[in-house]
Amino acid sequence: MNKTSLLSVAAALALAGGAAQAQSNVTLFGLMDLSVGQTKAPGGVRNRDVDSGRMTTSHFGVRGSEDLGGGLSAVFRLEHFLRADTGEAGRFTGDSFWSRNATVGLSHTGYGTVTLGRNTTPLFVATINFNPFGDSFGYSPAVRHYFTSGTATGDSGWNDSIVYSSPSLGGLRVGAAVTTDTTGSGGGRNTGFNLGYAVGPFAAAFVWQDVEKDGATPVQDTRTWQLSGSYQAGFAKLFAQFGKVDNETTGNNYKLAGLGASVPVGAGSILAYWGRIEPETGNGRKTFSVGYDYFLSKRTDLYAVAMSDKVDNLSGGHGFSVGIRHRF
Repeated sequence: MNKTSLLSVAAALALAGGAAQAQSNVTLFGLMDLSVGQTKAPGGVRNRDVDSGRMTTSHFGVRGSEDLGGGLSAVFRLEHFLRADTGEAGRFTGDSFWSRNATVGLSHTGYGTVTLGRNTTPLFVATINFNPFGDSFGYSPAVRHYFTSGTATGDSGWNDSIVYSSPSLGGLRVGAAVTTDTTGSGGGRNTGFNLGYAVGPFAAAFVWQDVEKDGATPVQDTRTWQLSGSYQAGFAKLFAQFGKVDNETTGNNYKLAGLGASVPVGAGSILAYWGRIEPETGNGRKTFSVGYDYFLSKRTDLYAVAMSDKVDNLSGGHGFSVGIRHRF
């Protein structure tokens, strides 16, 4: 971590500490996820290691709001990814320091919220909300297929973005996201739209996005849509996701589908999800994950997960981990 990053962290923590004494709506929070296990990518080699973020990417952050009166509030978020197994900053070498979220905006109880900065995308939010493994880059087939398999482009967060989220209107929510068209950020503009509905045991979401830029480098242009749903059936929560990615740069298109369930057992839940990628050209992919997540408390859980990951014409991939997550 360089000197500038250290100064940024120190300033943010000092701000949070000072503000917290004056008002109760500034919070320092985070999550640490570490595990022991083995991974093998399709066609790759086997690795055994202590790893960070297999179920949830380790992170910490500061968030808060100020009541401006009349239902209006100012809001902000500063959130940082880290690799807890090595103490390195970011999800990978070269990742920006506040890459999870870095936003400020206004929120109104009757009209919704507008934030500016680096925002998490509507596609990523829908993907993690409608699968039993949540935001697991290690074991959620849905997250892996949309964000690490060469299908959708644009990362899980957009730089230079403006995002609007509506309040719930009888269970219905709408949102939109757009990035500025800046040459220094790779050129082009990203746009997105999301529609969600949740009443009782049923929830559903539709998301569409068009990506033309990604951080500071050119990116392949892709258009993605995703339809997701969940139903709390009593004995289990069921999940389904269907989507398509059209890569306008290469001309290749991908169909994605997934089915999953979360079944409460004791103080935890059995988690299972199967997902598939069908490209118009190239190798298809099928991934299945199953595990048990046991909560010691509201903030601490233990998990054991295994995954089968198969790509046509490559040797089979797999992974398994036993780990712990702690939230603060």
